[in-house]
Amino acid sequence: MSPLSHSLPLEEFEMLKKDKMIPIRGYTRAMVKSMTESLKIPHLGFCDEVNFDRLITMRKELRNFEIAYNARMSFMPIIIKAVSLALKKFPRLNAIVDENMENVICKASHNISIAMDTPEGLVVPNIKHCEQRTLWEVAAELNRLQEASGKMKIDPDDLKDGTFTLSNIGVLGGTYLMPVIMAPQLAIGAIGQISKLPRFNKEGNICEANVVKFSWAADHRVIDGATVARFSSQVKRYLENPSNMVADLR
Repeated sequence: MSPLSHSLPLEEFEMLKKDKMIPIRGYTRAMVKSMTESLKIPHLGFCDEVNFDRLITMRKELRNFEIAYNARMSFMPIIIKAVSLALKKFPRLNAIVDENMENVICKASHNISIAMDTPEGLVVPNIKHCEQRTLWEVAAELNRLQEASGKMKIDPDDLKDGTFTLSNIGVLGGTYLMPVIMAPQLAIGAIGQISKLPRFNKEGNICEANVVKFSWAADHRVIDGATVARFSSQVKRYLENPSNMVADLR
């Protein structure tokens, strides 16, 4: 999910015969406050597409080990790990700004926030220390947060100290998104759905490719476009050729 509000199901709107007042509370009230602050930030946007062909093969192989590791392996843990590895090369994106806008604080821990849709609105818990976790540890932690958000039982500590946000809007449909930075963070990424599209291969022949659109936003007061472009290209290299991720793991 992305920083957009949860809405009533379509069928509930269709049944309304008169106006209905919905109190703003819970997660939605927190979102009102955070989004009001976030939209004061001058956003720099950048989009690119990633070929998921090799990643799809990798995920199929990893799913054979789900029982052994007691975790579900979706694409998100792999994307999270790729982003964390790229943040090591571009630490300015894994940062926050102080209240007076006098300092950028590059964070050593990669506490990657994941936007999640719930019956009461958007919630954005984070997976702490992604840079130290294995791929399966990231998957297990993501599973835990997804289960907790579905039950509306997110621990307050899971909502604190995020350093970078990812939003998987593709699970609901859509390709590109204009994500909103979660202040005081400096950047966010949004992931679209997998689309089968015609593309040219290395031999110049048209072939079917599994393509995903990535949309990035950064605080343009302290982040320049070249940095975002290089970061995006690094994430793309990891996801299009997962062996590059293995080479950079420590």
